[in-house]
Amino acid sequence: MLEWWRTNYTLVRLVLDVVLTELALFVAGVLVALLPMMQPAPPGRWPMSVGVYTVVAVIWSVAFLLQSVYAPSDQRAVDQAQSIFVAVTLATLTLAGCLFFLFPSVPRAQILIFYLLDLVLLIGSRLANRMFLKMVDRPRYARRKVLILGANEIGRDVADMVERCRWAGLEPLGFLDDQITPQAEVAGLPVLGRIEQVARFVEEYGVDEIIVALPIQAYDRFFRLVAGLQHLPAQVRIVPDHIKSFLFRTRLEELAGVAMITLHKGGLSPFERQVKRAFDLVVGTAFFLVSSPLLALIALAIRLDTPGPVLFKQERIGEGGKLFSMYKFRSMVKDAEERQAETVSIDENGHMTYKHPDDPRVTRVGRLIRSTSLDELPQLLNVLKGDMSLVGPRPELPWIVEHYEPWQFQRFAVPQGVTGWWQVNGRSDKPMHLHTEEDLFYIQNYSLLLDVQILWRTAGAVIKRRGAY
Repeated sequence: MLEWWRTNYTLVRLVLDVVLTELALFVAGVLVALLPMMQPAPPGRWPMSVGVYTVVAVIWSVAFLLQSVYAPSDQRAVDQAQSIFVAVTLATLTLAGCLFFLFPSVPRAQILIFYLLDLVLLIGSRLANRMFLKMVDRPRYARRKVLILGANEIGRDVADMVERCRWAGLEPLGFLDDQITPQAEVAGLPVLGRIEQVARFVEEYGVDEIIVALPIQAYDRFFRLVAGLQHLPAQVRIVPDHIKSFLFRTRLEELAGVAMITLHKGGLSPFERQVKRAFDLVVGTAFFLVSSPLLALIALAIRLDTPGPVLFKQERIGEGGKLFSMYKFRSMVKDAEERQAETVSIDENGHMTYKHPDDPRVTRVGRLIRSTSLDELPQLLNVLKGDMSLVGPRPELPWIVEHYEPWQFQRFAVPQGVTGWWQVNGRSDKPMHLHTEEDLFYIQNYSLLLDVQILWRTAGAVIKRRGAY
């Protein structure tokens, strides 16, 4: 029974969500009938027709699958709640449009009550599930012991992923590597031995998963080891050199009977570009109008705090490598550009870092608006002008782009954004020129729903003031 549940988790969870949604719809119909301004339903008549329940079941199923609510991930409770909120909101808006044409007699008050009840039931059911599993100390998935081949940068990324997915039953044991002394510690895990000892460690530790995270030049040697692993019960998975593969969309295809991996360049199609621009104009205009009083208040505070202009214009690299002037509220002293050398440093890996939490050039008002990201609000003007998008890779400084490696220029294949995948996964805690692969992930996985998710998660990151300084 447990194995059947794991295999059919998505289907079971979807059915349960639809049942809870239909329950919320029914209860909303009962509650709205009790409102004093509503006329009572005729005797023997259901609050809603079967057709409405059918439409709701279809819309919610499609919305939840498109929103990837059931995709395996390392989501925290708050992230899962945000995902459900976006899916239910989009589904409810779609339902409202359908009801307008198909069932115009449905009261608007019932839709609002249904929306709130559905959020409570769906989010509450997941919180209850988490609390139950915690109380009985049961993992959501069977425990699987993981052995990582390669303690290099790719291996460390894999170890971090496995560590964050312990809730899924993954239990990292350590690395096998030929370049690092055994018993050394990498990313919090021990180096157990050499790669050629993999069969021994699989048997000795009862390994369930072997993840190969070797550089591509070491694969020839690894494939010679694969033959010796065939009789072992461990599942073998290979992580390609992800920096190179992020440059393209990949698809496994067959050509003349030969299996091949086809590489497709990233970027937006003409239709995707039009949709993204329309989304930027509608949402950007609405947000600019709503935030206008706040913009005026911040401008006044900057003017009273220190001498100098309210807005700060800086040359940035935009889509296609074109230069443009990016607007921000001034958060530093007037001569901040001349004092840039005071904050540039080289870390232990030889990477250049220019952003620090204790930057002496930041003003009093500047420190406040930077910690809350309010200094970025004038970039709405860049969005309306077409220089930027609401969501996309962050526009980079020209002098940093001069130090780019060739593969990093792929991040300019789409409009640069006010916020993006990098920001909601670390913000200033991750220097953007050192984490271009996260921007490339966004490019390869772009969708309008992903933009909505990033905007929602940006709001959460700003509220928590995570990684902003």
